[in-house]
Amino acid sequence: MKHPDKWRDTIDPFKLPYKNFKLLEVLGYPHAGNDVFHAKGICNKEELEVFIKVARQKGADIENEINVINLLNSSLAPQIIDFDLGETPFVVTVAKRGERLSTILGDNKGLESMEYLFEYGQVLAKMHSTTGEFKAVKDRRFFYVPEQNYFKENNLQFVYKYLTEKAPLEKNYCFCHGDFHYANVLWEDKHISAILDFELAGIGNREFDIAWAIIRRPGQPFLVKEEEVQRFLEGYLSIGNYCEEKIKYYMVLVYTYFYQIGINNEEYTSYVLKVFQKLCK
Repeated sequence: MKHPDKWRDTIDPFKLPYKNFKLLEVLGYPHAGNDVFHAKGICNKEELEVFIKVARQKGADIENEINVINLLNSSLAPQIIDFDLGETPFVVTVAKRGERLSTILGDNKGLESMEYLFEYGQVLAKMHSTTGEFKAVKDRRFFYVPEQNYFKENNLQFVYKYLTEKAPLEKNYCFCHGDFHYANVLWEDKHISAILDFELAGIGNREFDIAWAIIRRPGQPFLVKEEEVQRFLEGYLSIGNYCEEKIKYYMVLVYTYFYQIGINNEEYTSYVLKVFQKLCK
């Protein structure tokens, strides 16, 4: 997988206090909230491609990611070969094979996505059945309804009314990935080969985790049509259960944030507005 050239100032990865790893070369700089490096190095006398994640954001929790990966003991999770939780927390994982759906599907004009979405939903359901002593998911702004003025400024008062009147009275708790979407899932030969970025994972709201997975991000050419979303949910139902009304509610909630994120993309905001009109009933 090819990653971008350096696109912002970062910490110098050659100065990190590695114990089991020797960094030889930085191959790319994936877009991420933290400083992430696609690199080549040596561990136990073997040359490997790796990813180095270094805490950059205020809420970064490298320690939680390490603990979750160790508890999961899953072949789909990255293998940790080095880490440090000192002044500059970081973790080094072996690079997993595969590509993101955004690369595989291209413009998705022929709805090639339908070949992938059943397994996509199925794997999330399997993850939600995980048991263990996990912490609560990280608190995020996306869990909360924005201030009323935001809706007035964007002529979305009907969305605010829906969100304040239809809020679920109870949440269904389970182990959640916390950031399960196409950028954190790799595919090889039409099957999921890796799940990445467990920093936000823990016990959380099942239907929110599903909604987060199936909303369409700006520029995303899949999970656009209703049949794509339903195919994902069919895959989920083959393993687990969910409350459809709660998923719809959290989709609306998350889309209120992505409406603003994509505000300069007229096609995207028009799409989200149609979603609001359909779901806010």
